[in-house]
Formats: sequence, C-alpha cells, structure tokens
Amino acid sequence: MEITAYQPCIDAEFESLIERIYPPRVCIDNETYQDCTLVKVDSANKQGILLEMVQVLTDLDLVISKSYISSDGGWFMEVFHVTDQLGSKLTDESLILYIQQALCENRRRGVSKELQTCLHREVRPPYTSTDHTAMEITGTDRPGLLSEISAVLSKLECHVTAAVVWTHNNRVASIIYMEDGFQGGPITDPKRIAHVQEQLENVVEAHHGVGERRSVRLTAPAPGQKTHTGRRLHQLMYANMDHEPCQGCNGGGLAHRNNCTQIHVSIESCKEKGYSVVNVRSRDRPKLLFDTLCALTDMQYVVFHAAVSSKGTMADQEYFIRQQDGCTLDTESERHKLTQCLIAAIERRASHVCIVFLTFRYYPTGRSKEVELNKINK
Repeated sequence: MEITAYQPCIDAEFESLIERIYPPRVCIDNETYQDCTLVKVDSANKQGILLEMVQVLTDLDLVISKSYISSDGGWFMEVFHVTDQLGSKLTDESLILYIQQALCENRRRGVSKELQTCLHREVRPPYTSTDHTAMEITGTDRPGLLSEISAVLSKLECHVTAAVVWTHNNRVASIIYMEDGFQGGPITDPKRIAHVQEQLENVVEAHHGVGERRSVRLTAPAPGQKTHTGRRLHQLMYANMDHEPCQGCNGGGLAHRNNCTQIHVSIESCKEKGYSVVNVRSRDRPKLLFDTLCALTDMQYVVFHAAVSSKGTMADQEYFIRQQDGCTLDTESERHKLTQCLIAAIERRASHVCIVFLTFRYYPTGRSKEVELNKINK
C-alpha cells in the first residue's frame, strides 16, 4: 500500500501564533561529552527551520561534527555536536547566551545589540548588507568579466563596498554591494538603478554567446530585509544550472566508497514510511551541512529525519525526505537531478572551486582606494 502524506495549508499568522505559544527551547550541554558541546533544540515545526538553525551555528564559525534531526508531526527536535575552530568545547558564557538567544529569537526580533557587544564582535553572514544596493550577476565564466564590470561601476560613480564571487562548472555568480558615489548610501533613485543595470547588462551580454544563460539584477535595500549571501549564492548558481555537468562517482561497493574521496550520492525509497532516503558521502569540511541543506531546501524538499557524522576526513549524511506536496522521488529523472544538485552544492565550496573575495575601501581625500583580493583554492 502506497502512503501519501497530507500537507495541510496553514495560515502564516496561525503558524506564527504557534511559534509564540511554543517558542524554541535550547539546551547547551557541556557535561555529556568531553570533546564537544551538545546544542539541543526543541521547537514547533515549520518549513526551513532546520536550515535556519544550521545557519546560526555556521555564521559563528562553529564546527558541527554530528547532528541528529527528527521532525515528524508538528514538533521539531535536533541535536548538534559542536566545537570551535580549534576543536574545543564552547565555554564562553557570552557565546552560549548568544546561541540560545539567536536560535530562539533570530526569526522574529534578532539578537540584541547588548549581546552582540558582550560577544565582542558582530555576527552576521560575510558581506551581507541591508545598507547598500546589491547587484547580482550570473552567467558563463569568462576572463576579464569582473574587470570590465568594475570599470563600468567606477565610471558610473558606484562605489563597491564588498563583493563575493563563486565559480563552478564554467558558471559564475556574483553579489556586489555598492553605494552611490554622488550622495553616499544606497542607490535609491529608480532611474539611476535602471541606468546602471542597463550598462552592466551590456557588459555581461558582450561576454556571452547566443543562447547562453545570464542575468543582471540590481536591488535597493528594503526595510527589515536580510539577505544571507551564502544562501543567495547557492540560489543563483542553481538558477544558472551549474549542476547540469555534475556526475557522482560510478565506483561500486561499500569498500570502494569508503576508500574513495569523491562525492557519492545514493537515493533509495522507504515505501513503508513514505520517505525517500538520501545518503551523501564526501570529504568533510566547514559548512558542509549548511551547503547540503541549501540544496534540499531550494529544491523544495522537506527533511523529516537526518543523521550527520564525520570520521577522519570523510563525512556521511543521511536524510529522510519528501517533496513539499508529500510525494517521494519516484522517477529516475528526479533522483538524477537531486544527485546532480547535491554534488554541485558540495563542490562549489570545495576542491577545485575558486572563491574570490573583494573588498574596496574608499577614502574621502582624493578618493584613493585600497583593494583586497584573496583567491582561495581550497
């Protein structure tokens, strides 16, 4: 007998009411294990909550060595085994308080400024900005593309404050934050935004052949809008179809997979429970869990149970998932596409993937600028 899950339509205000009545409970446990801190979270369930929780820990540069998740029904439970970058337990009381407040309150009010001050640093995703105009560019990776874009922005008096670029499978995605060189602050004039976008579209189009996918988009900051740059770059690369050339390792057998350092993805059906079971084995690295969950969430899959662990240099991830409509992955084309997208999401930040960070600082006197360019081949 085939099991079909029923997905009720829940009003957003009612969902918010449930969250207010049953706010997340966060427990930080430093007693159970000698080599890691346990972060335990119980919360009313909602779409995307798992990614939100992992995003908080990832933005703190914490290492998640193991994780167990269960979210059947209306309740969500998860346990994270975490350490800092040096492999030590979390003992800083201000950091522990920050994690508790961020996991409980981040979706509604955000973390208080007082707690940010106690932590002695501002915690937010790299290059995320709500005070500058954001420009998103996707297309085919070409030599000289960023150089020409920078020249056009300089000519148009658009001062770049920060930028991040991802390249993968000959595709490129870039988010550039900038301000108005005439008046300072974000560019808010619709006519000026349209003019800048038109000029940049001409540059990007000149680098592309007929039929090649490309896009240029400028957006002014909206009140209360927060953009996580890492998550947005995943979305841009996914829309740019960078997953199409990805193929998993074709080697067979468990022994081969244990000795192979390539990415392995297998998708099976658990018909008695109505799940699709996704297993991913790859090299372990920082932000691996976050990148994998970005792919699943952006493809509209819901994670009901999961177990993630790392041993040595390798990491194993197992997810019990359904589509948002309650269906499992029944066709080979669905499984193949998910396999491609998971491999792409992991590869974008690993091995041969090149990540470029640019920081431009402008000074009032003579408008000289300091440019920092770090090209990282991990």
